[in-house]
Amino acid sequence: MKSMILSAYGSMPQLQEIEAPVPEDGEVLVRIVAASLNPLDVKLQRGLAHDYFPLNFPSAIGTDLSGVIEKTGSLTSRWRAGDKVIARLDPTRGGAFADFAIVPENQLVLIPERIAMETAAGIPTAAGTSWQALVEYAGVISGQTVLIHAGAGGVGSFAIQFARGFGARVIATASGDGIDVARRLGADLVIDYRHEDFADKIADIDFVLDTIGGETQQESYKVLRRGGKIASIVAPPDDTMAKAYSVDAGFIFHSSNGARLSEAVKAIQSFDVAVLVDSVLPLSHFDQAFARQASGRARGKIILTI
Repeated sequence: MKSMILSAYGSMPQLQEIEAPVPEDGEVLVRIVAASLNPLDVKLQRGLAHDYFPLNFPSAIGTDLSGVIEKTGSLTSRWRAGDKVIARLDPTRGGAFADFAIVPENQLVLIPERIAMETAAGIPTAAGTSWQALVEYAGVISGQTVLIHAGAGGVGSFAIQFARGFGARVIATASGDGIDVARRLGADLVIDYRHEDFADKIADIDFVLDTIGGETQQESYKVLRRGGKIASIVAPPDDTMAKAYSVDAGFIFHSSNGARLSEAVKAIQSFDVAVLVDSVLPLSHFDQAFARQASGRARGKIILTI
């Protein structure tokens, strides 16, 4: 089978022929239909995530996939050949940008019927991270006000829709055509961060989802109410500032979790959440897709068809 292989940090992954894997007990073999890129893929390629996800070379890459179960291991009871599923693979093993992948049976989730298989590949990491931040960390509920940075991005686009589904008031930051995107997704107020200082326009926020880090994270403490919460998916928040502003601060380190992904998918169905897709390209255009992801300008998810 074919798979995108990274030979060393800093090199570009290349499509190579490798031996097709065989599922063992508790595993399934998935014929991949589509896979999506994430910021983590860029960090892995550059070696920036080595402390968290050290790679052994040559290394297959890619975490998020959608596909059809081809074969199950002998003790696998829940899944059957032909089931249409999504999954997030272990980043240290990768393998989503390939013809087939081995997936532990507890990491699989059925694709919602109304969502196309290609589009579904954009769900696992972005929706799972958003769910982890809003539900597991912040416990966002109806009546609260949340600020979501980069609302037109992969995580931000899910966060806007989940928060709206919970009954929260949603404020998002965005720029360019991302402003209209964030509005369409349901943000009550969208702040153009290139021309406006969000810290001067809002206050008494219950929860901030930081997807940018740096100065944006530092300024976000100012808009929180006392006792509010901030979660970053980019870098651990500053505990000193959290204490100074009397808020809770947490770092969302997302890991593959089938139960969490299942809950996120249920919410996608019940809230009629849309998967925001930036572009769909064939795997042969991997370099183009990777460059788009690395640019930081993607509006939602970049999908690669296999």
